[in-house]
Amino acid sequence: MADNGTKLRILLLEDDPTISEIVCEFLEESDYEVIAVLDGNDAVDKAYEEHFDAFIFDVKVPSKNGFDVLKELRDAKKSAPAIFITSLSSVDDLSQGYDAGCDDYIKKPFELKELQIRLKKLIKNSFALGGDDKIILNAVWSFEPTSGKLISLEESFFLTKKETKILNTLLAHRGKMVTHEQIMSSAWDYDDEATEENLRTHIKKLRKILGKDMIENIRKQGYLLALS
Repeated sequence: MADNGTKLRILLLEDDPTISEIVCEFLEESDYEVIAVLDGNDAVDKAYEEHFDAFIFDVKVPSKNGFDVLKELRDAKKSAPAIFITSLSSVDDLSQGYDAGCDDYIKKPFELKELQIRLKKLIKNSFALGGDDKIILNAVWSFEPTSGKLISLEESFFLTKKETKILNTLLAHRGKMVTHEQIMSSAWDYDDEATEENLRTHIKKLRKILGKDMIENIRKQGYLLALS
């Protein structure tokens, strides 16, 4: 199991202590790190203070409802994917939730496995980072995360779809180790065969292009993309 520094971090806003405890325990067993808060103001404070890879918000919570919390975070350019878990189910409620900036919506009561599947999919999609702005990788190479284009002063070319996903995953956690399991979960589709041998092959190609020092191999654990 990866240490806390490499786990995907979830902010859970749920005012029912029993539900909060159940969701936390389930997600932590799935190797997420979960920070749970009981009211809207605490959720806003935590989201400003710390980095999170996803938000899971109930709507009807004290001090500030989940819709308003997410809207405030979106206005502040907090782009982590967000799921609402709520008993609200009218069309107007759904519309308000998506207008606030949520990515998915689960009606209570729900199956924990469904939450896990939806969460995994949203985080996987978020690794694409969005936009075609160039990211400086090192003194030689820059990268367009959506197109998968690598660019230097002398040449440019496109990575394969899987190599693009791998590099985006490492970029999302730049400077921190990403486990083999995390990389394969985000870069391989459900019907693909994901093996550490296949992963090593793709990493070897990326290291050949970017330089061995750029992607560090953490033996038997994962890989780390060096800070520029």
